[in-house]
Amino acid sequence: MNPLTGVSVHYISALLQGLDQRRIDAAPFLKNCGIDPAALENPQARVSSSTYAALMLAVAHALDDEFFGRDSRRMKVGSFAMLCVSVIHCRTLQQAVARGLRFYSLLLDDIRGTLREEEGRLQVVLECKGRADLFAHENLLLFLHRLACWLVNRRIPIETLRFAFPRPERAPEYRLIYGRDAEFDATQSELAFDARFGQLPLVRDESALREFLATSPESLFVRFRPSHGTAHRVRLLLSGMKTADWPSFSRLARLLGMSASTLHRRLASEDASYQAIKDLIRRDRAMALLRQRNRSIMAVAEELGFAEASAFHRAFRKWSGMAPGQYRRSV
Repeated sequence: MNPLTGVSVHYISALLQGLDQRRIDAAPFLKNCGIDPAALENPQARVSSSTYAALMLAVAHALDDEFFGRDSRRMKVGSFAMLCVSVIHCRTLQQAVARGLRFYSLLLDDIRGTLREEEGRLQVVLECKGRADLFAHENLLLFLHRLACWLVNRRIPIETLRFAFPRPERAPEYRLIYGRDAEFDATQSELAFDARFGQLPLVRDESALREFLATSPESLFVRFRPSHGTAHRVRLLLSGMKTADWPSFSRLARLLGMSASTLHRRLASEDASYQAIKDLIRRDRAMALLRQRNRSIMAVAEELGFAEASAFHRAFRKWSGMAPGQYRRSV
């Protein structure tokens, strides 16, 4: 894996603390997501964003908490989706961010955010109290920023990033994740961006929201990319086809009017790959099909192009952190 891509194991260790607090053995979760526990001892180790997302989903479902045990009150699975539904019809981004913060304040006890406008900047400021820690503040600010970018289909540069906690070992990752370094030991946690973005109208609808939520939390952790570019073109093309009709890489390049080497280079520049795009679409289709309880798991596997149910089970565990049957029972 390219050392500048993927997710540092420091984030895995932080995520697993929620399981430790509940005295839940993390080993099965790591195994199901294809993570070697020994990698946690190597500070240079990384996993793919899809692997980290699968682990996040598994931990959230195990705890029934989308805040991963970082608040006195659980943020039950499905809460973030309802937050998104509550903001999707706001007129401007500023209204949406303010409503999102109010939604969080209803769900959580130990963390509270406010939106301020000062000197041409919108500031998302978090109060530090209770048991909320750095990981809680990181995730709330990051997820809200990613949602904001998606709502207006623009990458919103972060101008200020501060945390009311000591500098962690994972601090060098911030430039990769947030696009800038952070200040630590601040009086309050804060993320700020140009206030002009706050006046932008929202450009998403509920249909787009369903697609967005189908790819979360991975879409919340990786840096936002507007819905254009080569990876987006590939996703659109494949989404309109049956899985069995998906082209080879060379044919895909011809369909897009470019050489295979150019396609490979453009996808790499967007931190994407043909295989990763196919896996995401397969995962989304698998989850949709599994919700249709009249279909057997073997029938779902066959429709997605798996010759054996065991291969589908392994792939689905990697994508979601749970077995197909377990997922079906949870929805």
